[in-house]
Order: sequence, then C-alpha cells, then structure tokens
Amino acid sequence: MDNIKRLPDAELEIMLVIWRSKDQVSSSYILEQLKDKRGWALATLMTVLSRLVDKGFLRCEKEGRSNRYSFLISETEYKESESKSTLAKLFDNSIQNMVMSLYNGKAIDKNDLAELKEMIDRVKGKES
Repeated sequence: MDNIKRLPDAELEIMLVIWRSKDQVSSSYILEQLKDKRGWALATLMTVLSRLVDKGFLRCEKEGRSNRYSFLISETEYKESESKSTLAKLFDNSIQNMVMSLYNGKAIDKNDLAELKEMIDRVKGKES
C-alpha cells in the first residue's frame, strides 16, 4: 500500500465516482456523474480511465460493446496512503505539526480540537 501513487485531481474525481457507486460502472455513468464538474467528451474520459487501469487503480471488463469499471484500490487504502505521505512530506511525520498548521490556518477551530480530543480518548480506551 505504501507505493500507491498520488492521483491528479481529475483522476481522483473519477475514482470518487467509482468508489461511491459500490458496483461496476460504465463510462457513460461516470460521464453523467461528472457532467457538472467536467465538460469532458467521452474520448477524454476514456483516456483518463485507461490511465487509471494502467496505474492499477481500476479493472476494466468488456461487457458486450461497452466497458465496466471497478476499483482495485479501495478508497480507504488510498486515503491511508495519501495521509501517510502528506504527514511525512509536509509535517515531518508529526500529527501535532499537522493539527497546529490546520488550526493556525483556520481550517479547524476549538470545537474541532475538542472532537479530536474525544476521538483520541475513545481510541485510547479501546487500546487499554
């Protein structure tokens, strides 16, 4: 899982559609889901889907004249990999540095910190 590559935004948007579908999807389904975000032609989408298959994120299965896509890397696996990578690259593997950066940048507030503390207490309680 540590060698999962970071996805560019466009590829991540496609993966989010597929992860949320919970089942195999067609290119037309993906195009429909992204129509408000991306004004892609089908050929453009097919190119990006092909890249995701080549990178090992998707499986493509022929079904008649169309293709059906399903994920090979789960959303959880991707998020865990990205979180570790971001923590290492930007925050020197320090959760404290990350939280302080988020707090100082006003991305989180005191209520968020209180929720974080409650979560930490719950996790600690499970480990005891």
